Amino acid sequence: MSSWLPLPANTGFGPDTLPYGVVGNRVVVPIGDQLLDLATALARVDGTLARLVDRPTLDPLLAAGRPTWDAVRTTLRRLLTVDTPEHRRAIEAALRDPGAPPQLPFTVADYADFYSSQQHATNVGRIFRPDAPALPPAWKHVPIGYHGRSGTVVVSGTPVRRPRGIVGSGRYGPTERLDIEAEVGFVVGTPSRLGEPVPAADWGEHVFGVVLLNDWSARDIQSFESRPLGPFLGKSFLTSVSPWVVPLAALEPAFVDPPAQDPRPLEHLQPAGPALDLTLEVRLNGQLISRPPAAALYWTPAQQLAHLTGNGAAVRTGDLYASGTVSGDAADQLGCLLELTRGGQDPVRLPDGTTRAYLSDGDTIDITATAPGPSGTLIGLGAVSGTVMPAE
Repeated sequence: MSSWLPLPANTGFGPDTLPYGVVGNRVVVPIGDQLLDLATALARVDGTLARLVDRPTLDPLLAAGRPTWDAVRTTLRRLLTVDTPEHRRAIEAALRDPGAPPQLPFTVADYADFYSSQQHATNVGRIFRPDAPALPPAWKHVPIGYHGRSGTVVVSGTPVRRPRGIVGSGRYGPTERLDIEAEVGFVVGTPSRLGEPVPAADWGEHVFGVVLLNDWSARDIQSFESRPLGPFLGKSFLTSVSPWVVPLAALEPAFVDPPAQDPRPLEHLQPAGPALDLTLEVRLNGQLISRPPAAALYWTPAQQLAHLTGNGAAVRTGDLYASGTVSGDAADQLGCLLELTRGGQDPVRLPDGTTRAYLSDGDTIDITATAPGPSGTLIGLGAVSGTVMPAE
């Protein structure tokens, strides 16, 4: 869909994308290389919708439900694509140049992280448990995961302080194996009732949109603490998300069939729903080191939400759940350094001649992603970035 507003060529933030974020305590929508103050734009045509987003957070919009989400998106697309004097005045009054850094766009109510890539789970199993089966017994029966810390979810650009922990038997200190995990996050809008599982077919009524996510990981802390209950302090120190929440409606052209699942999933995990054809790119100090494909994820976002609530646990507005590390079959499609370097045995070489088995202080990680849009357009998901700071 084309806009009467002049936009840069090949922008990922055209009228088919229209993600939401918060800058300067205002809900904004990036369009091209500018920001649109959403309440100001909507006030000219729909005062009710304008008041809903005239807040310093996306929380009220998330809670409003899909009919309202669709109404906001439809109204905004009409303002940007139907060239009338009224629409021009509404948009031009609302345009802002990027200034202050983006804020965390919603209140993170809860956070869970899955383990949905068969390639990633197999690779990690072979590294951590070389004498045991690579996949845990339950892996192909349910989307397994762990419960994270909502209080340590931060917006892109927040510094990453190297964590301390038990890095070996009897030794406490800074992690020596700081890693990243390139993931896709799903933001819940409509809550569910306690005791009532969310059917897989209803995931689109609850999930508002998608963010990029970096699940920073301290591999030495993780490997020491993880048996038998799994990750804890090796993961909970920081999780970064991109500042723009891309509505699920914008990603419908990227819905594709997921990989075949064998054995057949249990009834509460059917129908599987779509996979998302997103191509992530991971850069270490500006160098591209991987291009993980999200379409390869074995478990879909619908199945993740269905299993998350399968015991009757409720989701709330602002809940965030993540895909787990996205990895593909090829050597340049692996979503973390643990896999890329084979547990540190084959370090990544950088243009300055240095190598990395794991992250050094001062290193910057940038994760970006795009998806196919309608009629050959491009849907951008922005970036999630973080720079490593020394331990306290």
